[in-house]
Amino acid sequence: MLKIALTSVLVDDQDKAEKFYTDILGFEKKQDFAVGGARWLTVATSAETEGTELLLEPVGYDFARDYQKALFEAGIAAASFASDDIQADHKRLCAKGVRFRGEPTAMEGLPAIALFEDTCGNLIQIFETR
Repeated sequence: MLKIALTSVLVDDQDKAEKFYTDILGFEKKQDFAVGGARWLTVATSAETEGTELLLEPVGYDFARDYQKALFEAGIAAASFASDDIQADHKRLCAKGVRFRGEPTAMEGLPAIALFEDTCGNLIQIFETR
């Protein structure tokens, strides 16, 4: 059986991304070591540090930068995170200066979702688990 252990999001600045994903979103830094001219930098949910890791991967190539920019301009999330209480998380993150693209919204038959900017070139979606 396969299991998702690692996924990544492209970031334009690993130091800025580390601060945003740990200090603002509340993830815990899991791994951090040099690889070439960058870092292998991962974060994980603080309550599940042995769970799936998110690699904060530097944009390193022009085609990757173009891809990241195209997703952002099209309003497509680079990653999605679950929330037990999207209204509370929205309020908490807004208080920390996170820029949302709107209020949390639910569509018929789907959980509430909200989209925010991660300050590193991405849109991130949160969705409420039921």
